[in-house]
Amino acid sequence: MTDRPGGSSETHRRARVLLAGSVLLALAAGGVLFAGGCEREEDPPRVEINGHVWRVEIARTNDERYQGLGGRAELADGEGMLFLYPRARRRSYCMRDCLIPLDIAYIGPDRRVVHVDTMAVEPDRAGRVLYPSVEPAQYVLEVRAGALEAAGVRPGDRATFLGDIPDAAKAEPGA
Repeated sequence: MTDRPGGSSETHRRARVLLAGSVLLALAAGGVLFAGGCEREEDPPRVEINGHVWRVEIARTNDERYQGLGGRAELADGEGMLFLYPRARRRSYCMRDCLIPLDIAYIGPDRRVVHVDTMAVEPDRAGRVLYPSVEPAQYVLEVRAGALEAAGVRPGDRATFLGDIPDAAKAEPGA
């Protein structure tokens, strides 16, 4: 580089280095801002039993568990609800306000299925018929009627929890 009027080649070299550094800093800051603005896609909660996977909604508070799947006119294949409790105990579910028949799998704290049943819609939707677990359950899975039979789910089968499923020990205590 040759000297330009009014400055030395060393001055110009320093200016270029500062400019290049500023550009790199701006690009890096933009990259950090861009990366920081991108949120990691959540890993949806799922339950797998015998190679069959259901994407589930989580019910861990008393209100969420009371509402359950009540009032829903449909439930897609491969979807369901997983109810979480902080401790295992014998549980009973009913079809209060349910519009579609459901399969239910009671799951123990070791994540083994302890009982499976199919729950029918009651004409008055009052929830008078109870479907009790035969052993203590800490988790309850509800899916479309016929799905558990189609998957061959039986007591003793292992349920694997996948994705963002909260710690059951932190679920709200309740019935």
